[in-house]
Amino acid sequence: MFSPQGPSLRELCIQALSSVERGYDLLAPKFDHTPFRTPENILEATAHALSETGPFGTGLDVCCGTGAGLTVLRRLCAQQITGVDFSAGMLRQARTANPNTTLVRADARALPFTGVFDLAVTFGALGHFLPAERPALFEGVYRALRPGGLFALPIGAPPPLTSVWHWAELGFDLAMVVRNAVLRPPFVMYYRTTPLSAVRRDLTAAAFTVESIPLTAVGRHRDGSPRCWLVLARKPAVQQPSG
Repeated sequence: MFSPQGPSLRELCIQALSSVERGYDLLAPKFDHTPFRTPENILEATAHALSETGPFGTGLDVCCGTGAGLTVLRRLCAQQITGVDFSAGMLRQARTANPNTTLVRADARALPFTGVFDLAVTFGALGHFLPAERPALFEGVYRALRPGGLFALPIGAPPPLTSVWHWAELGFDLAMVVRNAVLRPPFVMYYRTTPLSAVRRDLTAAAFTVESIPLTAVGRHRDGSPRCWLVLARKPAVQQPSG
């Protein structure tokens, strides 16, 4: 699963026993050599799908990590693109690969932007937020977008029960539950807490208009269902008066 340039088992264990922020600070120099980086086929399929909904001016990558999603924004946005992450180590790596990009260290649950962006994306980050934290994340993205702005996020479909990946994800999540029950600080990373239906519900509650399209270029499961969906959450172009 890992290239020779990737982290050792010992390094991964140290990361898993740290907080999320500290863990990613440690992993950052080798992160792009792990399977945790968003695969190129998902980045490419997302960029292709979004190219049909643009054009876009400014763009925001929420939880940008080392900057894989910034490559998508660079293709789609004619103006400034920005990445935000709370790991200083990940931002250092992103800055090396994206020297002309604005990078901001901040907690995604309290984004420091209001009405700035035409397009926001996030790749593979939702598992780092407990279900109770998603509303704050989505409300912050909504606030950061201009009226009519779009929030796009690919979400993997759950593998069939007969797939080895189903049991691998279940086992990983159970291990995280046990780890966080006995160790502090917690390391929040779960695969099965972000089903498409729950994400759509929380986005709708944040006042987005939501649709989802299959990213068929990513592939299908044996039963024919898509492996990945692209959720498109649109901030209304005309804001409704409050009260």
